[in-house]
Amino acid sequence: MKAIVLEEPGRAVVKDVAEPRRGEEDLLLAVRRIGLCGSDLNTFRGRNPLASYPRIPGHEIAATIVDPGAHAEWAAGINVTLSPYAACGQCVACLRGRPNACRDNQTLGVQREGALTEFIAVPAEKLFRADLSLKELCLVEPLTVGFHAVGRGRVTADDAVAVFGCGGVGLGAIAGAAFRGARAIGVDMDDAKLEIARKAGAAQTINSKTHDLHAQLEELTNGRGPDVVIEAIGLPATYRAAVEEVAYAGRVVYIGWAKDQVLYETRPFVHKELDIMGSRNAVPEDFREVIRMLEAKRFPVDAAVTHVVPFEETPAILDEWNQEPQRFSKIMIEVS
Repeated sequence: MKAIVLEEPGRAVVKDVAEPRRGEEDLLLAVRRIGLCGSDLNTFRGRNPLASYPRIPGHEIAATIVDPGAHAEWAAGINVTLSPYAACGQCVACLRGRPNACRDNQTLGVQREGALTEFIAVPAEKLFRADLSLKELCLVEPLTVGFHAVGRGRVTADDAVAVFGCGGVGLGAIAGAAFRGARAIGVDMDDAKLEIARKAGAAQTINSKTHDLHAQLEELTNGRGPDVVIEAIGLPATYRAAVEEVAYAGRVVYIGWAKDQVLYETRPFVHKELDIMGSRNAVPEDFREVIRMLEAKRFPVDAAVTHVVPFEETPAILDEWNQEPQRFSKIMIEVS
């Protein structure tokens, strides 16, 4: 069968690979669409410390069941999406009921072979069915990452939530906060992304390149600051801004992974008595909540997806994305 293989940084090829091996609990799926995200781009660039080569990328998946195996509750022809994470079940995080933070997590397309191929074999426990189109199914997993951050921040309808970064993950956080009834404030330096953020549920937006972030947040929150700040960029400046701008007794949630060291003034940590949290991956309830939101047509699917390309054009689109990342928002690959 055909697959997209990253043979080394900067080189993707269409290649014949072996058919998937099926375990007793696995179903055979035909991959229909794959979404690409920032981690895929970093792997292509050789900047993902968790990935090795050669590697088949792809973890944002819409697929169709070909053979359900021994699972009578499933049937051939059903469209599904799935959780791409595999936890060890024995580390401290797993034993605490937080397998998304597993010490030995294996994500499709990162630590193990991904789904940018014609067929994959997946355990039944990883599957989710929904009354959604293939494009919508392919958006479920990336949106869950933002939804998980919203859950980590204990967001309620009484909160003002500032989301730093309105890319794919940030849009998930904005949509998740809005879906809970909170007032979401999208922050970015790109007006096009801010427009999509408004369609995703942001009540207000701030272009931090052309406006003073502190003054704008003060104005929008009557001087108190946002109750929750979700950082979905991963830069030292936005890491610091999160604790500086959040309200007293507020919550800060970091999704973005800063590649450089972050130097903090620690006084706000204590003086504001902040709750500061990391957010990693997602749990099954995040998938179910995103599906409910998409089924309710509460997300601008067509606006969020800017490029849909055939399977054979994947190497070319990866190269274009690498050269001009500002041209792209969400890329989807039509596999079959």
